[in-house]
Amino acid sequence: MRDPALKELGQGVFDRFCKDMDDNLREMGIGDLKVPREMKKIGEAFYGRSQAYQAALGEPGDEALVEAITRNIYGGSLAEMAAARRLAVYMRGVAGDLAGQTTADLAAGQMRFPDPAAVP
Repeated sequence: MRDPALKELGQGVFDRFCKDMDDNLREMGIGDLKVPREMKKIGEAFYGRSQAYQAALGEPGDEALVEAITRNIYGGSLAEMAAARRLAVYMRGVAGDLAGQTTADLAAGQMRFPDPAAVP
């Protein structure tokens, strides 16, 4: 994260996400004793994907990102390669756009995202 002021905000969003996931598991009928195991699985999936996407975004070109997207979003289906490439281009555009936005705007929830329809 580029600005330490955003760390608390990011942690708050993540905490809210986790609470919402916990609540949804309980609503779906997952028992109290099983919820922690399910949350652990969700956490492992989140952190694994997060690390894969961050590493891929740090590499030149989109091949590593396309590979991670194909594996994690499209279940490894090579039939979805064009969609994975398009999503990789969009993800890289979003990352670049967010990096250029001010801390004040991000903290106020005033984020700008590129138009997905503009991705070739």
